[in-house]
Amino acid sequence: MSAERDERQLLLAASTGSRKAFAILYSRYLAGLSRYIFLFTGSAELAEEVVQDVFVSIWEHHSKLQEVTFFRAYLYQVARNLVIDTLRQQKRHAVLIGRLKSEALQTQGSADSALIYGQYNEIAQAAIDLLPEKRKRIFLLRTQEELSLDEISQQLAISKPVVKKQLYAATAFVRKYLLIHGGLSSGITMLLLLLDSLQ
Repeated sequence: MSAERDERQLLLAASTGSRKAFAILYSRYLAGLSRYIFLFTGSAELAEEVVQDVFVSIWEHHSKLQEVTFFRAYLYQVARNLVIDTLRQQKRHAVLIGRLKSEALQTQGSADSALIYGQYNEIAQAAIDLLPEKRKRIFLLRTQEELSLDEISQQLAISKPVVKKQLYAATAFVRKYLLIHGGLSSGITMLLLLLDSLQ
């Protein structure tokens, strides 16, 4: 059996939900994809995270695999898109952190500004306190202790996809709460953007 025919059969099987076929594709392309992504990220940890996101994304849409002719080209296209999104998020996150720190320094001497930022924090904390305990723990590990998704997964002994799902739900809830109770002031808007960049 030719390599092309073998891969075609694997793709068709994976498209119907065969985890075994998908695992073979995963093991076949993992090393090469990891090296490729590392060239862009320069970080082994970030490259590993993006690789997992690539395969999770493909598995979540596995029915599309029946339409794929060349899996390597499809895989690397998904990877390129996720690398771009990841690097954009990191850059935005760094910029927002800098802006928040800058504003905090500029407003240290202002009683009114200190009061406003105190209110922002109270609103955010109220939202966090309403989260289910497990979701709250994941959210705090990510936002306050700045752990990566892999580190949270290891610390809590749960899978990375579960961590991502819980973090997404927590962020969506806190975001909605801030919008309802905090209005659209510049400080709240920055906090909302910062939340979006954490996922």
